[in-house]
Amino acid sequence: CFQPSSSLRLFYWHLFTHHLAPAIRREGFLVAVHTSLAKMDELQSSEESAFVQEDVTAVIKEAVDSVLSSASYQHNKIGQWTSNVIEGCMKRLKDLNKPFKYIVTSIIVQKNGAGLHMATSCFWDNTSDGSATLRWENKTMYCITTVFGLAI
Repeated sequence: CFQPSSSLRLFYWHLFTHHLAPAIRREGFLVAVHTSLAKMDELQSSEESAFVQEDVTAVIKEAVDSVLSSASYQHNKIGQWTSNVIEGCMKRLKDLNKPFKYIVTSIIVQKNGAGLHMATSCFWDNTSDGSATLRWENKTMYCITTVFGLAI
C-alpha cells in the first residue's frame, strides 16, 4: 500500500485548496479530501506505533543468535550470556523507534533432561501493549527470552 510522505500530502492539500477548489466549487469535496488525508496520517501513525509480535520475535532471534550461535553450555558464562542477550534485544528494540517501554527477560538452562516451567501474566491494554517469547535451543542448552512492550 502506497503511503505518501507528509510533504507530499502537504503538496496535495495545497493543490486541492488553492488550485482545484475554485474550479470545482463543490462544498463537500474539500472536506472529504481533508478527512481522507487526516485518516491516512492516523493510519500511518497507528501502524508505526503498533507492537508487532513478528518484528519483536525477529529482534529476539537476532540477539540470541549473535550471543549463543556457536556456544556450548558453560555454567560460568551464563550470567554474561544472559546480560548480552538482554542488552542486544534492548539495543535492537530501541532501533525500531517505537513508542514503548520494554521489559526483557532471558533464561539459559542446560539440556540435561530436567523440566522447566515458566508462566507470565500481564494486566495491560491488549490494543496497544504486547509481548513476544522465543525459545531457542542448540545441542547443549535452551534460551527462553521474553519481551514485554508497554505503549507510552
